[in-house]
Amino acid sequence: MIGFFALALATVAAHAADQQPMHLPIDATPLVINTSKGDVPFQVEVADTDEERERGLMFRTDLRDNSAMLFVFEDSRLVTMWMENTPSALDMIFLDENGRVSAIRENAVPFSRATISSGGPARFVIEVKAGTARRLGVAVGDKVHHPAIAAVCGTCTKK
Repeated sequence: MIGFFALALATVAAHAADQQPMHLPIDATPLVINTSKGDVPFQVEVADTDEERERGLMFRTDLRDNSAMLFVFEDSRLVTMWMENTPSALDMIFLDENGRVSAIRENAVPFSRATISSGGPARFVIEVKAGTARRLGVAVGDKVHHPAIAAVCGTCTKK
């Protein structure tokens, strides 16, 4: 009987730990989006492992206007995301292998299991607070700069 309660307590504790938000270190180099309104820097967390990409911004309520999470994938492909366990509405900015914006999905609905697709090949995704893409004038074709992107595209140009 005592063993059963210990197992039940351990299971509850493990489930609670799974529901804790993941906070990755803020990268030393800001992510910068070159928009028609000018360069916009973001403090960025880089999610570049399977576990980090799977957790993303789940359970997070602390995303600031100048914060972003950059998802780095191993190759260009159709990327699909969802908002399960994500309490904050987000904009998702999909980038091609050269760091150019290829698609923008605005105002993703919190806790939704609906699939959000890049609509074509993407190598990176930036998640920001909902309304950010429109407020800053982020558009398809805009260039994004960060060492994690430069490491992939190598020959990417500044603009």
